[in-house]
Amino acid sequence: MVSLKSSLLNEKLWALLRREGKVYLVGGYVRDMMLGRETRDMDIAVDGSALEVARRAAAALGGSFVLLDQERGMARVVVEGFSLDFVPLKGDLTSDLAGRDFTVDAMALTLDGEVVDPFGGRQDLEARLIRALGEAAFQEDPVRLLRAVRLAGELGFEIEGRTRGWISSHAGELTRVAGERVREELMRLLSLPRAREGVGLLDRLGLLLVLIPELGEAKGVGQPPEHYWDVYEHSLAAVGAVDFLLRQGGGWPEEARENLSLDPLLQEHFGGLLGGFPRWSHLKLAALVHDIGKPRMKTTEEGGRIRFIGHPQEGAAMLQDVMERLRFSRRETELVQAMVIHHLRPAQMGRDGEPPTRRAIYRYFRDAGEAAIDTLFLSLADHLATRGPRLEMAEWQRHARATAFILEEHLRSLREVPPPKLIDGHDLMGLFHLPPGPILGELLEGLREAQAAGEVSTREEALAWTEKQLKKEGS
Repeated sequence: MVSLKSSLLNEKLWALLRREGKVYLVGGYVRDMMLGRETRDMDIAVDGSALEVARRAAAALGGSFVLLDQERGMARVVVEGFSLDFVPLKGDLTSDLAGRDFTVDAMALTLDGEVVDPFGGRQDLEARLIRALGEAAFQEDPVRLLRAVRLAGELGFEIEGRTRGWISSHAGELTRVAGERVREELMRLLSLPRAREGVGLLDRLGLLLVLIPELGEAKGVGQPPEHYWDVYEHSLAAVGAVDFLLRQGGGWPEEARENLSLDPLLQEHFGGLLGGFPRWSHLKLAALVHDIGKPRMKTTEEGGRIRFIGHPQEGAAMLQDVMERLRFSRRETELVQAMVIHHLRPAQMGRDGEPPTRRAIYRYFRDAGEAAIDTLFLSLADHLATRGPRLEMAEWQRHARATAFILEEHLRSLREVPPPKLIDGHDLMGLFHLPPGPILGELLEGLREAQAAGEVSTREEALAWTEKQLKKEGS
């Protein structure tokens, strides 16, 4: 017997459901309840019309009714931040549970707290195992191939041996799944702490290259001596490096985090939702694909020097197909592409131990736009994944200090009152007899840059700067 959690909402819900006859709590809600995990998603199986019960529940609880599938009789009630999914039973309860994916999700709970467990889900919970009910589970819905890996990462479980074999055998069937559903599972996996372990499991089970076949080109592609891994393994390691930087995993010396303070502003930045997922999950995705263009741009010069000139731009172009295939939004696509395009730039801003100039910082944030902060951390992750176990702490600390300086300067500029506009396009046209056109935009942007760098602070200085630029250009 399991004690149902008590709350005002639950008490109203239980009272309503008891009047509806044979109704059961099923699936993930039961699993999480038995594990003591908080959840706001509840699956409710109804022996009868689930749509009618859902409508009555929405009215009684003051929630919103959402029709999910008219043909299959499925509906959702959203109330007080909870999502209650109502589905009709397929036959009797045991046969309904037999159609589910994993034993830990094939349990039901009566409203009196009795656990119905015909397939040993409780035993697998105790053993911390993800076990499929049968091979047919993956044939019926191949997204379960990904869900097994995501659940294992989410719960800290292992995937049972025979289930792993079925997943590997049916990995290719993932191509039958709609891109939206694949994206959902992939991003849920990347949003977890220690996402590198989940990505590694995707790789070992043969799922990763079905998801992103373009990554396969990176396997075995050698790199210059400073790299510990080939391009493919480096890409996987970069995901783990993001975990490390965000304090979601280990793998590098603790002292490597000393100069990286995630103040509240940065925590808010990475924890903010984009496309329904924490922003850090997009950073991990960018880490996974940041070098996807390297294999196509690899050259070996006389003397054996390996180069990948233009690989960020090539990678961003390749990502257009990847992101469209997985049905990412335009904003998500542009964010990940921008991270890939600019990932080398932060390390190039502070050379020879000198901090980056205010002008360089201004240009970087102007060009990288929304992806600027994310790309700073991608650059750090790239460094860690380049050196791997051979990380040179002095070199790393220089990179980390430069990044901290860039962030501090940027956050300082955000706290300051924006500098006043000294002159505008009308001033330029009137005072310098310039016609409308691109030259005006170039001059105004150059002036904003000079103002950000502290070179110009008054209207007179702005006019003198403009006159100097026009003379330099021979205008």
